[in-house]
Amino acid sequence: MKKIHFIISLFVLAITLGCTDDNSTIDLDAVSAPINIAALTTVTQDNTGKVTFLPKGEGVTQYEIYFGDGTTAPANVGPGQTTTHKYAEGVYQAKIVATTLNGKTTEITQEVIVSFKAPENLKVVITNDLAVSKKVTLTATADFALFYDVYFGEAGKPEPISANNGASVSYVYQEAGVYKIRVVSKSAAIKTTEETKDFTVTLVNKPSTSATTPPNRIATDVIAIYSSKYTNIAGTDFNPNWGQSGTYAEFDLNGDKMLNYIKLSYQGIDIGSSIDASIMETLHIDVWSADNMSIDIYPLPNGVQQADERFVRKTLVPNQWNSFDIPLSDFTSQGLPLNNLKQFKFVGNPFGAGTVFIDNIYFYKVPTVVSGPTAAPTPTLPAAKVISMFSNAYTNVNVDTWRTSWSSVTLEDITISGNATKKYSALDVVGIQTASSQIDATAMTHFHTDIWSSDLTTFKIKLVDFGANGVYDGPGAGDDKEHEITFASPAKDTWVSLDIPLSDFAGLTTRAHITQLIYVGAPSGNTTVYIDNVYFHN
Repeated sequence: MKKIHFIISLFVLAITLGCTDDNSTIDLDAVSAPINIAALTTVTQDNTGKVTFLPKGEGVTQYEIYFGDGTTAPANVGPGQTTTHKYAEGVYQAKIVATTLNGKTTEITQEVIVSFKAPENLKVVITNDLAVSKKVTLTATADFALFYDVYFGEAGKPEPISANNGASVSYVYQEAGVYKIRVVSKSAAIKTTEETKDFTVTLVNKPSTSATTPPNRIATDVIAIYSSKYTNIAGTDFNPNWGQSGTYAEFDLNGDKMLNYIKLSYQGIDIGSSIDASIMETLHIDVWSADNMSIDIYPLPNGVQQADERFVRKTLVPNQWNSFDIPLSDFTSQGLPLNNLKQFKFVGNPFGAGTVFIDNIYFYKVPTVVSGPTAAPTPTLPAAKVISMFSNAYTNVNVDTWRTSWSSVTLEDITISGNATKKYSALDVVGIQTASSQIDATAMTHFHTDIWSSDLTTFKIKLVDFGANGVYDGPGAGDDKEHEITFASPAKDTWVSLDIPLSDFAGLTTRAHITQLIYVGAPSGNTTVYIDNVYFHN
């Protein structure tokens, strides 16, 4: 039976992962042991002691439940399934063993209380979540109880949510307001115990838009602490325990993450490694708050004493992003050294009353004038997995032209530190064509190109499949297929490696006869772009 379960688990995993056209394999040894194992235990209110187990966990393909009452054989339960067991009155230690696809196990012990007395001393605690709007968390405990049901009182939501006695359950309402929340605590007895409370569900004021995206900068012109635009100092702790009274959460606004300090008293940041900000000129920080407040900003040298701390206070305009560019002279004029910074501290005014969202903490200086690129990164993929159009790292296929006649761009073949590179000046639209030897990329999964520019604002890549007849019939005509992808605001003055899944070229439904690669730059005719490492790979 164990072999059958294992085969079924492999089948389920294959369906979950989906089929691909490459030769992917599953590394079973890399599958970790199950986590977050628990079971919801409910009991019928009829004095029979009939308990139902609903085990839950992550990475589990099979559960074994040992009931803890002397029953020798465990119950085998699949994910999402339940099992029942009749108990005599008493307190039992049930054991749940969760198993992964590769046989790794995690086990927990869970207390099961079977009492034919009605629950007593019911206590219900309900709180609003401080970070998530209209979310409440409820915990109910009672003597003799095994579990409880919660009716959250929102229209159209008549079904209760069940939780083990003493465990917490959360719920997000559609609208803020006052709701009648009913809790029914249950044991194995026929009689239940319940409590109803009127509770006010509140909004959490938070930004609905992101802070302005920072500009492109080369790596040596910026030291980033927290920003999705730049490479941040690794290992930074944004919520060290300094004994502060407020709370912390990382807020995700449609994929844009930001720091959220709730009821800000004082809050620290431990930078992953000491930084020398004396080579920079300005500290940037974006702050949003719904409260009338100000924030004190402290860069802290390693080992600084509180008496030696220096700060700059900034008053916040409520309900909008406040973008501050603070000259570092505002700190050094107070005697603060910047060559060995290890921490940040923020203090809210009034103390412990306001909530802030913070993004884009970084030091920067006037942009360095860059005359041209260094050599592009050297690819490391095995040659057997690559169809290369242009790269010193591989044998390239035949390309008829790297500048079609219908383009006005200037093409130069240059060498940078011994590395062949294509330079397109005054780039508008340029075609690269392989009509004499079309590329069959059917077995490939990605298209790769490296680009470098000081003035590019938008870059587009189009792949065109001429079809079996080898003739361009026009956009969408005949057997031609094509698709264009746009990259907005690529980083400037640095090599940008674009590694694009071919599935992103949705209109390229066939790719057995790829004949054209087209690059488009903006501002049209006013940008210079260096190109290297153009290839398909699997």
